[in-house]
Amino acid sequence: MLRKTFVAKPSEIQPQWWVVDAEGCVVGRLAARVARILMGKHRPYYTPHVLCGDYVIVKNADKVVFTGKKWDQKEYRWYTGYPGQKVETARRRLERRPELILHEAVRRMLPKNKLARRMMSRLKIYTSKSRIDPVLKHQAQKPQPLDINLLLLKGVVHPISGGPS
Repeated sequence: MLRKTFVAKPSEIQPQWWVVDAEGCVVGRLAARVARILMGKHRPYYTPHVLCGDYVIVKNADKVVFTGKKWDQKEYRWYTGYPGQKVETARRRLERRPELILHEAVRRMLPKNKLARRMMSRLKIYTSKSRIDPVLKHQAQKPQPLDINLLLLKGVVHPISGGPS
């Protein structure tokens, strides 16, 4: 008897919305777990070439933490179009645009292709200083809270639907 490998089709996938509170979370660990949800690797029917991940709303992104001396030693560099590069430390970026810290960490953990850009559009990052509550802004999608500390990298502890219906 031949067994067929299941390949998910975009029409069969029902994405869910999750809310993650980033307060007190280490940036790299949080980014790895969020990237896993965006890619859809937490689902039993993960297919690499199909967008089968969920939407993730991250709130309190300005309250993330780094381990060690990374606030002063970690540098973010980017090219401006002119000779030389712009450089800023993690502490300066936290003051200027704190959501970019988590955005860059998640982006660099995703595959480098067009599908990753669509995955990143499913990531919504808000700081504690946002004018509107992120849960209220996306309440029509009925986001469910997700305790990121319970989400293990190898397995899933939280209730997620088994497969396509």
